[in-house]
Amino acid sequence: MSPRSRMGELEQAVLEALWDLDAGSGERSGASGREVHERLSGRDLAYTTVMTVLDRLVAKDVVVRERDGRAYRYAPRQSRAAMTAGLMHEALGETGSDRDQALVSFVGEASAEDLAALRRALADLA
Repeated sequence: MSPRSRMGELEQAVLEALWDLDAGSGERSGASGREVHERLSGRDLAYTTVMTVLDRLVAKDVVVRERDGRAYRYAPRQSRAAMTAGLMHEALGETGSDRDQALVSFVGEASAEDLAALRRALADLA
């Protein structure tokens, strides 16, 4: 079972905030607990709750923590795309002999944009 499939809704929200903050951080890697808390300001969460969730994500090896002066900076261990790909591989692995049918079903329900992205990806691999 992948780390992301073991995460609760709040853990997922904190991870999403880290991805968003990391994407706009420029040179700096990761985000402080305060920055994550501010990013989640619309959720009315206590700062200590955000810090507890960050600690849980570190324990689950989903997030890395580095000392930055007297505080810590947190960063996702994997990109959003890498973690999503891992979930897709995990789900396909659980289908057993129905793997082909699962792929056909997935593609059958994909949007035009998703199909175009799949075509580009397959063309790049060829």
